[in-house]
Amino acid sequence: MSAILLEGLKKGMKLTWTLGKVIFPVTLIVTILQYTPVLPWVMDQLAPLMSLLGLSGEAAVPLVLGNFLNLYAGIAAIISFEFTVKEVFILAVMLSFCHNLIIESTVAKKVGVSWWLVIGVRVGLALFSAIVINLMWSGGQEQAQYGFAPEQRSAPEGWAEIILQGLQTAAMGIVQLALIVIPLMIVMQYLREKGWLERFSDWLAPATKFLGMERNTSMTLAAGLTIGLAYGAGLMIQAVEEDGVSKKDMFLAMIFLVSCHAVVEDTLIFIPLGIPIWPLLIIRLTTAILLTAAVGFVWNKLQREKRRSLTHEY
Repeated sequence: MSAILLEGLKKGMKLTWTLGKVIFPVTLIVTILQYTPVLPWVMDQLAPLMSLLGLSGEAAVPLVLGNFLNLYAGIAAIISFEFTVKEVFILAVMLSFCHNLIIESTVAKKVGVSWWLVIGVRVGLALFSAIVINLMWSGGQEQAQYGFAPEQRSAPEGWAEIILQGLQTAAMGIVQLALIVIPLMIVMQYLREKGWLERFSDWLAPATKFLGMERNTSMTLAAGLTIGLAYGAGLMIQAVEEDGVSKKDMFLAMIFLVSCHAVVEDTLIFIPLGIPIWPLLIIRLTTAILLTAAVGFVWNKLQREKRRSLTHEY
């Protein structure tokens, strides 16, 4: 048990360091840029587009950073601004569907799924979900409280105070990251060592059938659901090469996983943002199930019709 704990702690610290190198400078830079003419000008230009999504102009910053860097960079930007609960929830849903596009779309390409298709599905889901939430939810107008992030004070005066506030916000972001990532990595290491990841794969087998996939796709779903597209890339590529996962099944698995992956980590890291996380998880799971089942149903129906037509010809 001590070996598992030590290994999990080691991986957690390593991941915290890796992600912290992104979060710290991003938070610091974004916080400082708020008090320069640059960021306010950019936000003013994007404000009309953001308003369609129920967001203020500042929301463009975490969306851009989250999509081109990663989810942690997006969250680092969120805590640098004052958003309402509704805005943070919309940002959380959008970033859950659409983040880390460059790396995760490259993973999709490696397993034989179109890079552009993955990006199109993820961006489309993010935009559609934001519009629906904005139209259907009239509440959440109170200011969001960001957990361990320092409370917003009056505007700092002078560069020394601006930089100090940026350093404080960035440092607290790293503390928050460590408190979530390290325990998570320890738990994941325990599950991996005890074989629970393989058992989870077996449990998912009936679900893969409902979604129109064969049983051998369950390991791919298990990897993506638990440790995400980027971290689960090795297992997913191995599934294609060794488990004989068909092109159709990998396509359906990727449709599911681009909608809903790393459900534990990607949900937990939004807790400090002061938003309801259960609706966030339910929205992702429901969307992934309905979208994948619909695509799987149509694909399988077309395959059956094609086989029947070939049979009639002979």
